[in-house]
Amino acid sequence: MQIHIARSLLLLSIAAGPAGTMAAEDELQLTIPIEARRPDPGSMVVIPVEDIAGSYADTGDFLRDIPGVSGVRFGGLGIDPVIRGQSMNRINILLDGAYVYGACPNRMDPPTSYAPLDSYERVTVIKGNQTVRYGGGGSGGTVILERETPRFAADEGPRLRVGADYASNGDSRNGYADAAAGGTQGFARAIVAHKRADNYQDGDGREVRSAYREGSGNLILGYTPNAGSRYELGVESVRTEDTLYIGNMDSPESQSDTLRLKYAGTEREGPFETVQAELYSSSVHHVMDNYSFRTPVMPMRVPSDSDTRGGRLSTEVRSARVDWTFGIDYQGNRREAVRSIEMMSAWQSESLLWPDADITQAGMFAELQHPLSAWSRVGAGLRYDRVDAAAHRAGETPDAAGRLSPEALYQLYYGTGAETAREDNLGGFLRYERDLARRDLSWFAAVSRSVRTADATERYMAANATMMDPSTRWVGNPTLAPEIHRQLELGFSAGGTRWLWSGTVFYDDVRDHILRDRADGQVGVLRSDGASIYRNVSAELYGAETEGSWRWNSAWVTRVSLAYVRATNTDDDRPMAQTPPLEGSLALEYDHAGWQWGGKLRWADEQTRADTASGLDLGPTAGWGVLDLYGRYRWDQRGELALGVDNVADRTYAEHLTREAAFDPAVYRVNEPGRSFWVNASLRF
Repeated sequence: MQIHIARSLLLLSIAAGPAGTMAAEDELQLTIPIEARRPDPGSMVVIPVEDIAGSYADTGDFLRDIPGVSGVRFGGLGIDPVIRGQSMNRINILLDGAYVYGACPNRMDPPTSYAPLDSYERVTVIKGNQTVRYGGGGSGGTVILERETPRFAADEGPRLRVGADYASNGDSRNGYADAAAGGTQGFARAIVAHKRADNYQDGDGREVRSAYREGSGNLILGYTPNAGSRYELGVESVRTEDTLYIGNMDSPESQSDTLRLKYAGTEREGPFETVQAELYSSSVHHVMDNYSFRTPVMPMRVPSDSDTRGGRLSTEVRSARVDWTFGIDYQGNRREAVRSIEMMSAWQSESLLWPDADITQAGMFAELQHPLSAWSRVGAGLRYDRVDAAAHRAGETPDAAGRLSPEALYQLYYGTGAETAREDNLGGFLRYERDLARRDLSWFAAVSRSVRTADATERYMAANATMMDPSTRWVGNPTLAPEIHRQLELGFSAGGTRWLWSGTVFYDDVRDHILRDRADGQVGVLRSDGASIYRNVSAELYGAETEGSWRWNSAWVTRVSLAYVRATNTDDDRPMAQTPPLEGSLALEYDHAGWQWGGKLRWADEQTRADTASGLDLGPTAGWGVLDLYGRYRWDQRGELALGVDNVADRTYAEHLTREAAFDPAVYRVNEPGRSFWVNASLRF
């Protein structure tokens, strides 16, 4: 199948069905073959990386431009994606087929921070539970970053792509080079990039701790014996240094190494259309401290590690009129983090934050697509996961006097130890789609069930009190039940000669939602000292997204988007913390003869539904609106130059989504950058 995608300057969501037909009428378009099921209005967007221009700190920063996707800022790097109000491992994030879990207990380094955007060909965002192919959980959605190296022709020469960009606010500089050479039997490809930035300033001229330096390298070796078979070996390294954050800790060093081995084959005869096999291993080492870039009262450091190994085997089978996908997958993640303090010129362990936490998930899945007629089709999927979890160092007591072992902390707050946990989780979806009026109107309805197991932090975190204040303890709960999401989603897409419109409404009934809270003697919590704890509650989330465009003539187009989600802890009848408010955008663009110019108003309403009791919301947040201007020129498909200014009016504003400072009872609102001029350029040879 093909998806037609209009080339817009920064990012505008891609609607499917009639939206795809409408996009074909835009003057500059790109047609991309995608081996996946048909995307539907509001549920899936596909963005070619070459169509992205602008100033983005990282991939998480870029994703915030998609309607329904937000992000949590803690500094200049490591913006943590949130889809429809759901975050962390409620979102499955695959980096060229691999899971890369960050090594910071406070998520300074979410997976997207190890995904240099310029090193990928395509970004796919699937909102909600629309597939069972990419692992358990994923109730909020799935983010897939893909690299794609087309097979070389017999007489084709080397390929080279280089680029650079600059942003004035923070003096951000980025450069990359992507080179490949080969023939019909194989290829070698190397991608290198380097980026650095200083602290940026908000609209009032106040400096925000956000500086960083990042370098990355990627080597891919491919064997392509024929047009239907491909073998790839990939080695990737990302190094980040001198990264500053709001709060009382920075990261002088963070590194990720990933090894990938892939096979993809297409059968010309028989029922098996394609077979795909992937193996990966990722290793992340992250260091936090409070003395490399500041003067502390008591020096503290936290070296931490997150090692993930896994694989996936799947096949697509065509039987009569039904397209089947069958597969098995596995992932195991092991995390360890020890917080140490310097006393009497000697370092002593103070907390085993992650006490060698080991979580494995082995799954099997089946998915089908069945056309009922020329105008309708049904899709369905079923998934089973076996989960095992253990904390191998839970009984170990830290060196520092008076500090408790993880086992003792679990007993203190929940009356239980760190026994090995085992879960059998079952999820799936059912979806009906129909086209009306010669495909000018389509709609869908979907129901799903997804199950998310508690992650290493929620299950095994074990932070002792600092400064003898029990409210600074942070204690995971080994008895947490898995989180069960039961979702309903309805959507439509419509288009005409000059316009297109799509919209989605969704409802999520959550049983055993895993809530981070403050200890106040709740059911299952033995103390009332204000420590950060975890417990299961019932919850509901619902919301809507809509986006559309109107083409005034062959050159001018207006685009608009809205997204809203409301989340409630129904057990306690209180709002869920860190839920984005109503937000949207309005853009006017000119596109003709290779020139593109435009302006975009981004805005968010005030958020009055705050959960301050959990310690995760600072309180209500004021609404805001900022204007961005941009332009781009392309010539001969070989080069382009883009420039613009973000936050033209130099407004001071902050997103509602924020972060509690790691291991610090104080919390901070992180302001977004003030006015910033940017320029980027790229060339292909």
